[in-house]
Amino acid sequence: MVSYISGSYVFPVIGPPIKNGVIGVEIDGTIRSVLTPEEAEHAKIGDITPYEGLLVPGFVNTHCHLELSHLKGQIETRTGLLGFVQAIMKLRASDEATLDLAMLRGDREMFENGIVAVGDISNQVISRGTKLGSPIYYHTFLEVMGFNPLTAKESIKRALEFKEKFDPLKVSIVPHAPYSVSAALFKELRSNAEASDEVLSIHNQETEDENLFFERKEGAFLELYKVLGLDIDFYEASGKTSLQTFLPMLSDKQKTLMVHNTFTTRADVEFAEAYNPNLYWCLCPNANLYIENRLPDVEMLRNAGVKITLGTDSLASNNRLSIFAEMQTLQINFGIDFDDLLKWGTLNGAEFLGIEERYGSLEVGKRPGINLLDFEEISGMIMLGSRVERLF
Repeated sequence: MVSYISGSYVFPVIGPPIKNGVIGVEIDGTIRSVLTPEEAEHAKIGDITPYEGLLVPGFVNTHCHLELSHLKGQIETRTGLLGFVQAIMKLRASDEATLDLAMLRGDREMFENGIVAVGDISNQVISRGTKLGSPIYYHTFLEVMGFNPLTAKESIKRALEFKEKFDPLKVSIVPHAPYSVSAALFKELRSNAEASDEVLSIHNQETEDENLFFERKEGAFLELYKVLGLDIDFYEASGKTSLQTFLPMLSDKQKTLMVHNTFTTRADVEFAEAYNPNLYWCLCPNANLYIENRLPDVEMLRNAGVKITLGTDSLASNNRLSIFAEMQTLQINFGIDFDDLLKWGTLNGAEFLGIEERYGSLEVGKRPGINLLDFEEISGMIMLGSRVERLF
């Protein structure tokens, strides 16, 4: 049975917004029609449920750490990345029941905030049960770490064993960050990614110290390695930024998500896009403010024409798991047009995860979820309100 709903505007994402548009949708959320009011009238559709607000597809969260949900409110804000990392190491251990309950709550929070698909970072297998039981689509990025080159083969072996335990969920084995992965381990990861044709993800330039470490072997990372008891005498600075050092060690054939990008420059972007045309750039603005109190150069990324996606990061570094909240922060700080924000939070993320046949846009035959958003129209510009409601 098809029911019909209308909104102040319908945003298909693949085309212009439709004022007073009408969507025909089955009970399972499959879209059967996207109509102008004139088309709906011509088709003699009379039983239409009207909504005041924007009707948009379900959101795609391309970067989350569900397994850190139990750390909500436990880490101070503005510690900087190095302080945040050390706090995570001290606090992340907990009993299984506490972790499970927190992940279930985090999953439910995302569902209620209109998120339909998630790219989730995992360092262990504990999130498998939550993901299997969730109505949300999950692609797990199983992170690998190991800055000592002698541990590379053992690290990839352990990751492959973990990957099997996630079956039948979709999983990619990925590097954590350039400062936690050796050149030898990058080589192993590249071979695995190209052999299995996996999409990749990596934390990129989240703090200024990351670039200092790669350019001159200076900065706060040296102290972190001491705290961890790691001897890095073998390491020599490349004289280049973090991105320009690690990216050539990744495959130029795989879709790759660059996450955070807080200290990424135009020169870095030009280098990256020339190396790999399959890059996506994930913004997690609320986490950036929580940890470093700094935002990426979003206008530079936008003007460079790169493919941008949105993420929430974890409840250890964010107060909410809401793509809508990330969109609000970007609009407030940068005045980004709603059309762009919506594409970043829906279709671009779906394309990166390879699920655009179902998610990311309001098209006939898709089952992308439908959200209702509050808004104001000021001088012809759509300004986000304070509420998102999931309708399908």
